[in-house]
Amino acid sequence: MVKSLRHILSFLAAFLSFLLLFLHSSTIFVSFPIFSLISFLYYLFITIPSPIYLLNYSCFKPNPTLKCTYNISKNFIHQSNHFTQQSQDFMSKIFLNSGLGEETYAPEFIFQSITNHEPNLQSAIHEAQEGMFSSIDSLLLKTRIDPSCIDIVIVTSGCFSPSPSLSSFIVNHYKLRPDVKTYNLSSMGCSAGVISIDLAAKLLKRRIFDNVKYALVVVTENISSNWYIGDNRPMLVTNCLFRVGCASALITNDPNCRRVAKMELVDSLRTHHGADNRSYQAAFQEEDDKGITGISLSKDLVHVAGGNLREHMRILGPRVLPLSQLVLYAYSMVVSTLWRGGDSKPVVPDFKTAFKHFCIHTGGKKVIEQVDRVLRLGEEVTEPARMSLHRFGNTSSSLVFYELAYFEAKGRVRRGDRMWMLGFGTGFKVGSLVWKSLSDITIESDNPWKDCIHKYPL
Repeated sequence: MVKSLRHILSFLAAFLSFLLLFLHSSTIFVSFPIFSLISFLYYLFITIPSPIYLLNYSCFKPNPTLKCTYNISKNFIHQSNHFTQQSQDFMSKIFLNSGLGEETYAPEFIFQSITNHEPNLQSAIHEAQEGMFSSIDSLLLKTRIDPSCIDIVIVTSGCFSPSPSLSSFIVNHYKLRPDVKTYNLSSMGCSAGVISIDLAAKLLKRRIFDNVKYALVVVTENISSNWYIGDNRPMLVTNCLFRVGCASALITNDPNCRRVAKMELVDSLRTHHGADNRSYQAAFQEEDDKGITGISLSKDLVHVAGGNLREHMRILGPRVLPLSQLVLYAYSMVVSTLWRGGDSKPVVPDFKTAFKHFCIHTGGKKVIEQVDRVLRLGEEVTEPARMSLHRFGNTSSSLVFYELAYFEAKGRVRRGDRMWMLGFGTGFKVGSLVWKSLSDITIESDNPWKDCIHKYPL
């Protein structure tokens, strides 16, 4: 109906434009105010963006047989014959101080026989398909959306980009329509989950004359394709922190879905800090001195994340903070400028006045602590991030959805609550999503925390 109305208004505008030219040639200008009013109303109608809703989402929960305890990790590293004793000791130390628990999930190749301890393309494809198809199946079952209704597919994976693409896997598996629009985001790092939702929202807002309603967003990472088998310490860290995980979400611009949707996207922001070399090189895929490829995490990563978060906040703050916080921040800026030689520094705005809940990308325990220091949040606010890291490890860009599931499992999300999803990624990128809950959200049957939420917080 909305589409038809827009076509009618477009026709009326064209017709009135022709009529104005005719009247102008007859030196009759009485219709000009009417034409201007109708044209202005039409312009407003087509330029006001459609509301964007999170219809629902689903997080992948691997088979319990793939739980990666400390002993399993230690035995695998010892048997693989790729690492020196010094590297084994280093990874053990990183694991024990990482904040990861005993129930995170690893890919299947880690549990296979000693002859298959090296990941290959087939194990990477299997890992990707298992996570994507399982989460999509659960999502479609909950939303009761037929795959033929999907208009846009967006898939993101940091370092795994096979041919055919991951989105082609989905199109083939679910037999999607030939006119479905597909997008693959790669090498975006742990911010890709936030970025992919931002892309889906922009596509749904701009397609005002197309019958486009549903965007399927699949957020995954691939441990098999990223496993490092060398002895470069900055590259070994990823083996210790990253674990298997995947999330799928259905985004829509259909106003009829508001009554059943979970959340409305209020705002989104992406900032890229790659012009700074320190930020650009904070996480880098490269070869070591033996030609083995891995992702090197620099010692500057935590400080880069904190500094870039401050820059991100300067842009996001005026868009989300209440007036009282903005006035306080502006006043502190003036004072710090006037007393440049003293110890006075601008106050950090209290973002807890703008958001009820925080989903902070859990890149690691030190990253969470740095975000806590920058935003002055406190342990109660960072609880979902710390618990998600403990239960699922760093699942890269999908982990913010595991945190959202934590809030739901605890029954903390109420109608009208505002939530901040914050992600960091290589490059260096920072992304934010601002959600507003449309109802009191409770735990669902496929919630990944359902069988263990009573144990948390630790």
